[in-house]
Amino acid sequence: MAHCPVRVLTFCALLALSLNSCSERATETTPAPEISETEASSVENTSPSAEIEARLHEHIAVLASDEFGGRAPATPGEELTINYLRDQFAAMGIGPGNGDSYFQPVDVTEITATGGPVLNIQGSDYEASFTYIDQQVVGSPQQIPFVTVQGSEMVFVGYGIVAPERGWNDYAGIDVTDKTVVILVNDAGYATQDPELFNGNAMTYYGRWTYKYEEAARQGAAAAIIVHETGPAGYGWEVVGNSWTGPQIGLTSPILNGDRSEIEGWITLETAEEIFDGAGLDYQEMKAAAMQPGFRPVPMSDLRLNVSIENSVRTSLSQNVVAAIPGTTRPEETIIYTAHWDHLGELPSFLDRDNIYNGAADNASGTAGLLELARLHSQLPPPERTIVFLAVTAEESGLLGSQWYAENPIYPIAKTVANINIDGLNTFGRTRDVVVVGARSSELEDYLETAAASQDRYLVNEPTPERGYYYRSDHFNFAKVGVPALYADSGEDNREFGREYGAAMAQDYIDFRYHGPGDEYNPDWDLSGAVEDLMLYFEIASRLANQSTWPEWYEGNEFKAIRDITADQRL
Repeated sequence: MAHCPVRVLTFCALLALSLNSCSERATETTPAPEISETEASSVENTSPSAEIEARLHEHIAVLASDEFGGRAPATPGEELTINYLRDQFAAMGIGPGNGDSYFQPVDVTEITATGGPVLNIQGSDYEASFTYIDQQVVGSPQQIPFVTVQGSEMVFVGYGIVAPERGWNDYAGIDVTDKTVVILVNDAGYATQDPELFNGNAMTYYGRWTYKYEEAARQGAAAAIIVHETGPAGYGWEVVGNSWTGPQIGLTSPILNGDRSEIEGWITLETAEEIFDGAGLDYQEMKAAAMQPGFRPVPMSDLRLNVSIENSVRTSLSQNVVAAIPGTTRPEETIIYTAHWDHLGELPSFLDRDNIYNGAADNASGTAGLLELARLHSQLPPPERTIVFLAVTAEESGLLGSQWYAENPIYPIAKTVANINIDGLNTFGRTRDVVVVGARSSELEDYLETAAASQDRYLVNEPTPERGYYYRSDHFNFAKVGVPALYADSGEDNREFGREYGAAMAQDYIDFRYHGPGDEYNPDWDLSGAVEDLMLYFEIASRLANQSTWPEWYEGNEFKAIRDITADQRL
């Protein structure tokens, strides 16, 4: 088949080309999904952009419906979700991406703490018990029915960071084997706003809760407890209660996660202040000390932690969904789009309210976007490189589906050209700006800048780098194995109502819907900005799929050395 010349296509040209009836593949596909009569009447004789909007609305409405039950892995909601995605890809004429299957099995184990564990702290002059959800959320990552930690000495380890390249060691001079470490969230750069400490206001991976638990386990701690504060965490306590209660999904471990700490958990700021006071310490003074280079861990008097966890353990399979358009001349080289299809499911209702976490914005919208990108690419002549559409499972449980893929790739990682990740689409209209999450990472940002200029838009750094979004979605697992990974989003400079409006809408989502039952589909959403964002990703992937160059990490990026090792395998 003849190929379009390699070129940079404008937004309008891409739309026209993608919907052109002369596309050979378009004549072979079955349109999907059909839109309702109401939606059909609203888009009749309208632009291709409006048609994409209508399909996004329909996909999101289905995926975020109560019938799908919040799309938790290894539930009936998963079966509905992955079959819906498979059927949509098939109806477009896009074939399976894992041999003859649209699925990549992911071994997972679901752990559910039963009975609401009570956290008890005892000392010679102090004793207190803290209630589950209201004051603490603790659990065990170990995939066994019963875990107990009794009489574990408590140590404050500041931010719980060991970073030799920065001359920083919060565990210096102490052995915490079998002890309980109490840890601050984020890192000292955020706390001090000193650009010379870590990355200043921008969170590093050292600031993520995942790292803190990993390091505590490496140090041999029996329990790792993080103090939650809304500012440095980037979300309120209700997110902790919603996200870390109920069934917790992990990749099935051959050693049942025996290399993890027995207990991992969170306590509220008020709980922390009370415990520190019981140890004869002032929390704010200890926090201030932990911000300074040279901090050393502080034993918390004679306080001891006691907690027992009874787990319901269930091992099962979840699925990544994979579809692909094979390349014609370099099929072994791939561009991989990702979006996570999962959300939090149905959690035990500890309040008298809706307990279905529908995840409409997060990430039914991104999954709908993945389907629409697939549709657009399916209506172009076949690309030179393979384009993969990967909807991953268990992102909400710790980026597990993308981790599984990165560790068990279907397509060679060394020949994976780039990853473009979609985690939530804009629901409040077109913006002038495009946010780059983890800015100044790779040359994919140069592609993004060119695509944005074709829409008369400009790039900005993320407005809340302290929240560490670069480490909180699936592109991160591709970055960790060296693949240049792009995570972008609409900005806040709304074309109709201005920047203040856009910022208010973004904050409203964080405050009232993020990881809560309020994240439900709204038919009044303005998805015109979502369409523009999708066209940015479409333009980037189209360029990459029809050229021979490889985007690289910028000099000084932490992932560049990993990529450089595999450079000779591209030949």
